Amino acid sequence: QVQLVESGGGLVQAGGSLRLSCAASGRTFSRYKMGWFRQAPGKEREFVATISWSGGSTYYADSVKGRFTISRDNAKNTVYLQMNSLKPEDTAVYYCVAVGTYSSATYVHEYEYNYWGQGTQVTVSS
Repeated sequence: QVQLVESGGGLVQAGGSLRLSCAASGRTFSRYKMGWFRQAPGKEREFVATISWSGGSTYYADSVKGRFTISRDNAKNTVYLQMNSLKPEDTAVYYCVAVGTYSSATYVHEYEYNYWGQGTQVTVSS
């Protein structure tokens, strides 16, 4: 069982940066593939980024590629999402997700992750 707690959300102007953190409980964090999804008002939840259990492999949605960076620190049981050059369309609730797997496959669908955080609000003003 894994519990995920996100932090770092807030209000930022367009062009600014934020770093989201997701702290995970449990002693087996390193065996989990981690990711981030987001949901904007009135829209469906969408994939943002994912990182393998080792941190050696990452994958991004086209909408954030080149602006966002996902990383993890297995010693701290924490995954991060560094968000640069933020745009108003990045406004959303951001969710940290996890699934216990060593698979090298890229997981971009909600149903592929069985642990979810409560979400943190990111608002980008124009």
